[in-house]
Amino acid sequence: MLTGVTEPANPSVATGRRVAAFFDLDKTVIAKSSTLAFSRPFFQEGLINRRAVLKSAYAQFVFMLAGADADQMDRMRAHITSLCTGWDVEQVNAIVEETLHDIVDPLVYKEATQLIAEHKEQGHDVVVLSASGEEVVAPIAKLLGADHWFGTRMVVVDGRYTGEVEFYCSAENKAIAARELAEQYGYDLSECHAYSDSITDLPLLESVGHPTVVNPDRGLRKEAAQRGWPSLAFEHPVSLRARIPTPSRAAVTAAGVGMGAVAAAGAAWWGLRAWRRRH
Repeated sequence: MLTGVTEPANPSVATGRRVAAFFDLDKTVIAKSSTLAFSRPFFQEGLINRRAVLKSAYAQFVFMLAGADADQMDRMRAHITSLCTGWDVEQVNAIVEETLHDIVDPLVYKEATQLIAEHKEQGHDVVVLSASGEEVVAPIAKLLGADHWFGTRMVVVDGRYTGEVEFYCSAENKAIAARELAEQYGYDLSECHAYSDSITDLPLLESVGHPTVVNPDRGLRKEAAQRGWPSLAFEHPVSLRARIPTPSRAAVTAAGVGMGAVAAAGAAWWGLRAWRRRH
Protein backbone atom coordinates (compact mmCIF):
# COMPACT_ATOMS: atom_id res chain seq x y z
CA MET A 1 0.00 0.00 0.00
CA LEU A 2 1.20 3.48 -0.78
CA THR A 3 2.18 5.70 2.11
CA GLY A 4 2.47 9.44 2.54
CA VAL A 5 -1.20 10.39 2.79
CA THR A 6 -2.96 11.89 5.76
CA GLU A 7 -5.32 9.99 7.94
CA PRO A 8 -8.96 11.06 7.73
CA ALA A 9 -10.33 13.21 10.54
CA ASN A 10 -12.67 10.34 11.30
CA PRO A 11 -10.63 7.14 11.18
CA SER A 12 -13.61 5.09 10.11
CA VAL A 13 -14.09 5.18 6.35
CA ALA A 14 -17.57 6.29 5.48
CA THR A 15 -19.70 3.85 3.57
CA GLY A 16 -21.30 4.64 0.25
CA ARG A 17 -20.03 6.62 -2.67
CA ARG A 18 -17.52 9.35 -1.95
CA VAL A 19 -16.14 11.91 -4.37
CA ALA A 20 -12.65 13.40 -4.59
CA ALA A 21 -11.15 16.19 -6.65
CA PHE A 22 -7.55 15.42 -7.62
CA PHE A 23 -5.33 18.43 -8.29
CA ASP A 24 -1.93 18.56 -9.92
CA LEU A 25 0.29 21.24 -8.34
CA ASP A 26 2.71 23.14 -10.62
CA LYS A 27 0.97 25.36 -13.18
CA THR A 28 -2.41 24.01 -12.03
CA VAL A 29 -2.59 25.32 -8.47
CA ILE A 30 0.76 27.10 -8.25
CA ALA A 31 1.20 29.94 -10.71
CA LYS A 32 4.93 29.52 -11.32
CA SER A 33 7.98 27.43 -10.67
CA SER A 34 10.04 28.42 -7.66
CA THR A 35 13.24 27.08 -9.18
CA LEU A 36 14.95 30.39 -9.76
CA ALA A 37 13.84 31.87 -6.46
CA PHE A 38 15.15 29.02 -4.34
CA SER A 39 18.39 28.52 -6.25
CA ARG A 40 20.02 31.41 -4.38
CA PRO A 41 19.60 30.11 -0.80
CA PHE A 42 20.57 26.60 -1.86
CA PHE A 43 23.66 28.03 -3.55
CA GLN A 44 24.52 30.20 -0.55
CA GLU A 45 24.36 27.20 1.75
CA GLY A 46 26.51 25.10 -0.57
CA LEU A 47 23.91 22.60 -1.76
CA ILE A 48 24.21 23.55 -5.42
CA ASN A 49 27.00 25.14 -7.44
CA ARG A 50 27.01 28.16 -9.72
CA ARG A 51 26.43 26.00 -12.79
CA ALA A 52 23.21 24.67 -11.25
CA VAL A 53 22.10 28.21 -10.52
CA LEU A 54 22.55 29.15 -14.18
CA LYS A 55 20.61 26.06 -15.22
CA SER A 56 17.81 27.13 -12.93
CA ALA A 57 17.60 30.49 -14.67
CA TYR A 58 17.07 28.77 -18.02
CA ALA A 59 14.74 26.27 -16.38
CA GLN A 60 12.41 28.95 -15.08
CA PHE A 61 11.81 30.30 -18.57
CA VAL A 62 11.44 27.00 -20.40
CA PHE A 63 9.30 25.32 -17.76
CA MET A 64 6.71 28.06 -18.09
CA LEU A 65 6.74 27.92 -21.88
CA ALA A 66 7.00 24.25 -22.75
CA GLY A 67 6.21 22.03 -19.80
CA ALA A 68 7.64 18.52 -20.04
CA ASP A 69 6.74 15.34 -21.89
CA ALA A 70 7.14 11.81 -20.53
CA ASP A 71 10.73 11.47 -21.74
CA GLN A 72 11.69 14.76 -20.14
CA MET A 73 9.99 13.70 -16.90
CA ASP A 74 12.16 10.59 -16.80
CA ARG A 75 15.22 12.75 -17.29
CA MET A 76 13.92 15.02 -14.58
CA ARG A 77 13.86 12.10 -12.17
CA ALA A 78 17.49 11.33 -12.98
CA HIS A 79 18.33 15.00 -12.47
CA ILE A 80 16.62 15.05 -9.08
CA THR A 81 18.47 12.01 -7.81
CA SER A 82 21.81 13.32 -9.04
CA LEU A 83 21.31 16.77 -7.59
CA CYS A 84 19.99 15.70 -4.18
CA THR A 85 22.25 12.74 -3.45
CA GLY A 86 23.93 13.24 -0.11
CA TRP A 87 21.88 16.27 0.92
CA ASP A 88 21.11 16.45 4.62
CA VAL A 89 17.33 16.41 4.97
CA GLU A 90 17.30 18.60 8.07
CA GLN A 91 19.55 21.13 6.37
CA VAL A 92 17.25 21.31 3.36
CA ASN A 93 14.22 21.84 5.58
CA ALA A 94 16.03 24.49 7.61
CA ILE A 95 17.13 26.43 4.52
CA VAL A 96 13.63 26.40 3.10
CA GLU A 97 12.04 27.45 6.39
CA GLU A 98 14.49 30.33 6.79
CA THR A 99 13.99 31.73 3.29
CA LEU A 100 10.49 30.76 2.25
CA HIS A 101 8.58 33.64 3.82
CA ASP A 102 9.90 36.24 1.38
CA ILE A 103 10.43 34.16 -1.76
CA VAL A 104 7.19 32.96 -3.32
CA ASP A 105 4.46 35.56 -3.15
CA PRO A 106 2.08 35.37 -4.89
CA LEU A 107 2.06 31.60 -5.17
CA VAL A 108 -1.39 30.16 -5.73
CA TYR A 109 -3.91 30.89 -8.47
CA LYS A 110 -7.01 32.65 -7.16
CA GLU A 111 -9.11 30.50 -9.49
CA ALA A 112 -7.61 27.35 -7.98
CA THR A 113 -8.44 28.40 -4.44
CA GLN A 114 -12.01 29.19 -5.50
CA LEU A 115 -12.39 25.84 -7.26
CA ILE A 116 -11.06 23.99 -4.23
CA ALA A 117 -13.53 25.85 -2.03
CA GLU A 118 -16.39 24.87 -4.35
CA HIS A 119 -15.46 21.21 -4.12
CA LYS A 120 -15.26 21.41 -0.35
CA GLU A 121 -18.70 23.03 -0.24
CA GLN A 122 -20.07 20.08 -2.23
CA GLY A 123 -18.62 17.68 0.32
CA HIS A 124 -15.83 16.45 -1.95
CA ASP A 125 -12.43 15.50 -0.61
CA VAL A 126 -9.57 17.52 -2.10
CA VAL A 127 -6.42 15.59 -3.01
CA VAL A 128 -3.13 17.05 -4.23
CA LEU A 129 -0.96 14.77 -6.40
CA SER A 130 2.40 16.09 -7.58
CA ALA A 131 5.75 14.98 -8.96
CA SER A 132 7.28 17.39 -6.47
CA GLY A 133 8.76 15.90 -3.32
CA GLU A 134 6.68 15.12 -0.27
CA GLU A 135 8.55 17.96 1.42
CA VAL A 136 6.83 20.26 -1.06
CA VAL A 137 3.42 18.78 -1.38
CA ALA A 138 2.48 18.39 2.28
CA PRO A 139 2.79 22.03 3.43
CA ILE A 140 1.05 23.44 0.36
CA ALA A 141 -1.72 20.85 0.54
CA LYS A 142 -2.29 21.65 4.22
CA LEU A 143 -2.58 25.34 3.51
CA LEU A 144 -5.05 24.69 0.70
CA GLY A 145 -7.18 22.63 3.05
CA ALA A 146 -6.60 19.40 1.13
CA ASP A 147 -7.76 16.21 2.78
CA HIS A 148 -4.97 14.06 1.37
CA TRP A 149 -1.83 14.49 -0.70
CA PHE A 150 0.88 12.53 -2.42
CA GLY A 151 4.26 13.48 -3.84
CA THR A 152 7.52 11.94 -4.94
CA ARG A 153 9.18 10.08 -2.10
CA MET A 154 12.95 9.79 -2.01
CA VAL A 155 14.91 7.27 0.02
CA VAL A 156 16.54 8.67 3.16
CA VAL A 157 19.24 6.83 5.10
CA ASP A 158 20.87 8.31 8.19
CA GLY A 159 19.16 11.63 7.53
CA ARG A 160 20.45 12.03 3.96
CA TYR A 161 18.99 11.46 0.51
CA THR A 162 20.56 8.37 -1.04
CA GLY A 163 19.84 9.39 -4.63
CA GLU A 164 17.16 6.72 -5.03
CA VAL A 165 13.48 7.38 -5.58
CA GLU A 166 11.09 5.16 -3.67
CA PHE A 167 7.98 6.41 -5.49
CA TYR A 168 7.91 8.85 -8.40
CA CYS A 169 4.50 10.50 -8.40
CA SER A 170 4.28 11.24 -12.11
CA ALA A 171 2.50 10.00 -15.24
CA GLU A 172 0.97 6.52 -14.69
CA ASN A 173 2.06 6.57 -11.05
CA LYS A 174 -0.33 9.44 -10.37
CA ALA A 175 -3.19 7.29 -11.61
CA ILE A 176 -1.93 4.44 -9.43
CA ALA A 177 -1.89 6.77 -6.42
CA ALA A 178 -5.43 7.92 -7.23
CA ARG A 179 -6.68 4.34 -7.46
CA GLU A 180 -4.97 3.44 -4.19
CA LEU A 181 -6.56 6.42 -2.47
CA ALA A 182 -9.94 5.54 -3.98
CA GLU A 183 -9.70 2.05 -2.55
CA GLN A 184 -8.52 3.31 0.82
CA TYR A 185 -11.13 6.06 1.25
CA GLY A 186 -14.01 4.69 -0.75
CA TYR A 187 -13.97 7.13 -3.68
CA ASP A 188 -16.07 6.34 -6.74
CA LEU A 189 -13.63 7.31 -9.48
CA SER A 190 -16.44 7.53 -12.03
CA GLU A 191 -17.80 10.45 -9.98
CA CYS A 192 -14.41 12.02 -9.18
CA HIS A 193 -12.75 15.07 -10.73
CA ALA A 194 -9.15 15.66 -11.81
CA TYR A 195 -7.31 18.82 -12.88
CA SER A 196 -3.93 19.13 -14.59
CA ASP A 197 -1.95 21.17 -17.09
CA SER A 198 0.36 18.46 -18.43
CA ILE A 199 0.04 15.69 -21.02
CA THR A 200 2.05 13.51 -18.64
CA ASP A 201 -1.01 13.45 -16.37
CA LEU A 202 -3.23 11.92 -19.04
CA PRO A 203 -3.46 8.61 -17.11
CA LEU A 204 -4.79 10.47 -14.07
CA LEU A 205 -7.31 12.41 -16.12
CA GLU A 206 -8.47 9.21 -17.83
CA SER A 207 -9.01 7.49 -14.49
CA VAL A 208 -11.82 9.79 -13.35
CA GLY A 209 -15.30 10.53 -14.62
CA HIS A 210 -14.83 14.30 -14.72
CA PRO A 211 -11.42 15.35 -16.12
CA THR A 212 -10.64 19.03 -16.67
CA VAL A 213 -7.49 20.58 -18.12
CA VAL A 214 -6.04 23.77 -16.64
CA ASN A 215 -3.62 25.97 -18.58
CA PRO A 216 -2.90 22.90 -20.74
CA ASP A 217 0.34 22.35 -22.61
CA ARG A 218 0.16 21.75 -26.35
CA GLY A 219 -0.23 17.99 -26.11
CA LEU A 220 -2.93 18.10 -23.47
CA ARG A 221 -4.77 20.91 -25.22
CA LYS A 222 -5.04 18.76 -28.35
CA GLU A 223 -6.11 15.71 -26.36
CA ALA A 224 -8.76 17.65 -24.48
CA ALA A 225 -10.19 19.09 -27.68
CA GLN A 226 -10.47 15.62 -29.22
CA ARG A 227 -12.15 14.19 -26.14
CA GLY A 228 -14.39 17.16 -25.42
CA TRP A 229 -12.92 17.76 -21.98
CA PRO A 230 -13.47 21.17 -20.38
CA SER A 231 -10.52 23.55 -20.31
CA LEU A 232 -9.89 26.26 -17.73
CA ALA A 233 -7.52 29.23 -17.81
CA PHE A 234 -6.09 30.24 -14.45
CA GLU A 235 -4.49 33.67 -14.74
CA HIS A 236 -4.64 35.47 -11.40
CA PRO A 237 -2.11 34.52 -8.73
CA VAL A 238 -2.90 35.97 -5.33
CA SER A 239 -0.86 36.83 -2.29
CA LEU A 240 -1.11 34.07 0.25
CA ARG A 241 -0.41 36.58 3.00
CA ALA A 242 -3.39 38.63 1.88
CA ARG A 243 -5.76 35.66 1.64
CA ILE A 244 -4.42 33.83 4.69
CA PRO A 245 -3.13 36.46 7.12
CA THR A 246 -1.85 34.10 9.82
CA PRO A 247 1.97 34.33 9.50
CA SER A 248 2.67 30.77 10.59
CA ARG A 249 0.35 29.32 7.96
CA ALA A 250 1.78 31.53 5.25
CA ALA A 251 5.23 30.37 6.21
CA VAL A 252 4.24 26.72 6.12
CA THR A 253 2.79 27.16 2.65
CA ALA A 254 5.90 28.58 1.11
CA ALA A 255 7.92 25.78 2.67
CA GLY A 256 6.18 23.40 0.32
CA VAL A 257 7.96 24.88 -2.62
CA GLY A 258 11.54 24.03 -1.70
CA MET A 259 12.04 20.62 -3.23
CA GLY A 260 9.56 21.47 -5.98
CA ALA A 261 12.24 23.79 -7.29
CA VAL A 262 14.41 20.75 -7.88
CA ALA A 263 11.68 18.94 -9.81
CA ALA A 264 10.90 21.96 -11.96
CA ALA A 265 14.58 22.49 -12.68
CA GLY A 266 14.97 19.02 -14.10
CA ALA A 267 11.89 19.18 -16.27
CA ALA A 268 12.65 22.62 -17.56
CA TRP A 269 16.35 22.08 -18.24
CA TRP A 270 15.65 19.04 -20.39
CA GLY A 271 12.71 20.87 -21.91
CA LEU A 272 15.13 23.58 -23.02
CA ARG A 273 17.30 21.03 -24.79
CA ALA A 274 14.26 19.57 -26.54
CA TRP A 275 13.11 23.06 -27.56
CA ARG A 276 16.51 23.82 -29.03
CA ARG A 277 16.49 20.59 -31.03
CA ARG A 278 13.07 21.47 -32.47
CA HIS A 279 14.31 24.93 -33.49
